[in-house]
Amino acid sequence: MDLRIMGFDSPLLNTLQQMMDLSDDTEKIPNAPSKVYMRDAKAMAATPADIKEYPKSYVFIVDMPGLKSGDIKVQVEDDNMLLISGERKREEEKEGTKYVRMERRVGKLMRKFALPENANTDAISAICQDGVLTVTVEKLPPPEPKKPKTIEVKIA
Repeated sequence: MDLRIMGFDSPLLNTLQQMMDLSDDTEKIPNAPSKVYMRDAKAMAATPADIKEYPKSYVFIVDMPGLKSGDIKVQVEDDNMLLISGERKREEEKEGTKYVRMERRVGKLMRKFALPENANTDAISAICQDGVLTVTVEKLPPPEPKKPKTIEVKIA
């Protein structure tokens, strides 16, 4: 909306108008990040997580407040990328009520973790309890050391 049409024409309002229109211009800039990328980056930055290493497993602890286990997805991409995501939707307002203040976060929650080489992607379990998701990734057993190969020497 152009504020000049409504009879407002001042340098301050023009600057504010340009700042508000900047979001529309990002689509026109060739190397600008996409809206999906920006949404995912915000979701990743707003999703706290802890990682623990045990002798036989890695444990990822992620806060997923207000989500039920059916709303959370745990996936492995590209054989070594653990993707944890979910979306918290805004509650529908009931007739006759309105929000006085709304501070709880709504929207997408997401984290990506590069798994180490010794992670067993076929042995992953996830449990969500009290808004905290715990994902356990078992470790592969260490490879057995190679035994020296003995070569028989023949007499010619």
